Amino acid sequence: MFLNILVAVDGSPASDRALQEAIDLARASNARLTVMTVVPDLPGPALGPAGAAGFDLTPMIRETEREYTAVLRAAVERVPAEIHASEVLAHGRPASSIVKQVKEGHHDLVVMGSRGRGDVRSLLLGSESHAVLNTCRVAVLIVHAETRPD
Repeated sequence: MFLNILVAVDGSPASDRALQEAIDLARASNARLTVMTVVPDLPGPALGPAGAAGFDLTPMIRETEREYTAVLRAAVERVPAEIHASEVLAHGRPASSIVKQVKEGHHDLVVMGSRGRGDVRSLLLGSESHAVLNTCRVAVLIVHAETRPD
């Protein structure tokens, strides 16, 4: 039985399903639920207030944070009142931030979505769920988005 569940959300269909699974698990085990999203850092030379071409990236950074905050708040609003829920807005690489939160928050289960890129594409593009699964010291439930029948 799980007592302290962390669910990572990003607004994707897979994370929507992960949130519903986490809610169901929290309800069934009377667990605490922490809803988390991670605002990714800008890649490479775009770091800092002036990007590679000297553009002021501050408005884009603020807008990105607003969008992720909206995703987080919408997810928390979906959690029924009878479930004790909290929220975490982190910054950085999602997998690293999730694993860090697991340690700091003493979570015993991580629930997250996977876009289902497959092994080859994950090798090329990276996979946050794969990274969490392989570095986290607690149980990890990976939830896939529903697929449409052909």
